[in-house]
Amino acid sequence: MREDKLHICICGGGGLGHTTAGVFSSQEGVDVSLLTSRPDSWSNTFCVNDPIGKVFHGRISHASCLASEVIPTADLVLLCLPAFLVEQTLRDIAPNLRPDTQVGAVVGNTGFFIYAHEILPAETPLFAFQRAPYISRVVEYGKEANLLGYKDELLVATENIANVSAFCERLSALLLTPVRALNSFYEVTLSNSNPILHTGRLYTMWKDWDGTPYAENPLFYYGWTDEASKVEIQMDQELFVLLKHLNIGTQSIKPLLEHYDSADAAALTRKLRSIPSYAGIYSPMKQIDAGWVPDFTSRYFTEDFPYGLKIIHDLAHKNELPCPMIDKVYEWGCKMIER
Repeated sequence: MREDKLHICICGGGGLGHTTAGVFSSQEGVDVSLLTSRPDSWSNTFCVNDPIGKVFHGRISHASCLASEVIPTADLVLLCLPAFLVEQTLRDIAPNLRPDTQVGAVVGNTGFFIYAHEILPAETPLFAFQRAPYISRVVEYGKEANLLGYKDELLVATENIANVSAFCERLSALLLTPVRALNSFYEVTLSNSNPILHTGRLYTMWKDWDGTPYAENPLFYYGWTDEASKVEIQMDQELFVLLKHLNIGTQSIKPLLEHYDSADAAALTRKLRSIPSYAGIYSPMKQIDAGWVPDFTSRYFTEDFPYGLKIIHDLAHKNELPCPMIDKVYEWGCKMIER
C-alpha cells in the first residue's frame, strides 16, 4: 500500500526544474522524483534560495533518465522543459502513466495542450500555467539554484480534473502562490508572455545586425528600448484581434500595457527596466574571441519563435487575419534560427 504522501515527478533539470523540485520537496508530505538526462549530476539534497532570504532544502527521492523508473508512482507530473522536448517527453511518459495521474506544464504557451491531446489518452487530467511560476537560475547544477522572483498570482488551465477548486488550492500550497483557474486551454496556449515579449525585443535588438561582434552583452530587460515597446504593443494588438475572432475570453489575458500598468510605449519601457526580478538578466548571446554575438541556439530563439509565436502566427493566417508585425518578427526569427 502506498504511504500517505503526494508523489510528484518533475521532468527537466533546468532552472524551473530545480526551483519547483526544491520548493515542493521541502514541504511535509511531498515526495519528489526527477526525470532528467543528467540524473548522476543531482545530489539527493540541494538548496534553493529565494529573494527574501529563505532557503528551501530540497530532497530528491529518485532521479532517473528512464520514465519507467519515476513516472508509475507519480500522482502529479510537471514538465519543466524547453518547448522542443515537450512532445517527445509526453511520448516517453505516456506508457507509464496511471489513468488518474495529473500531467501538467510549467508554461502552456509552447503547445503543451496541443501535444497532450494528440499523445495522451483523452481522459488524462491535464493542466498548464499561463506564465512560469518563478524566475529561476541554476547556481550549481543539481546542488543549488536561485528563485529570483514570485508572481502575485498564477493562472492555470485544466482539463479532466474533477474538483478544480481543490486542485488550485493544492497548487497554491505547493508553489506558495495563489493559483486561479481559467476557462479554456486557449488562455494559456495563446499567451502574450514570452512568445510576444521575447520575440519582439530580440527583433529590435538584432534585425539590422551585420555580423559584427558587440563589445559587451547588454541587459535584456534593463536595457529595454522604446522601439521594442512599440513593436510589442503592435504584436499584442494583433494577438487580441485573433482572440476576439476566436471568441476566447480575455478576462485573464491582459494586454501588455495593462499587465505592466503602463499607459504607452515609454511607460512600458520604464516599467520593464525597473522590475527587480528582471535585474541582471542578460541577452541571449555567446562570447567569442572578438566579442559577443547573438546565440541563435538559445531557448529565446528555439522556443519562442518556432513554438510560442508560431502557434499565434499560424492561427491568425488560418483565420485570414492580418498580422503584419507578427509576420515580420516571426519570419525574421525563423531566418536567424536557420543560420
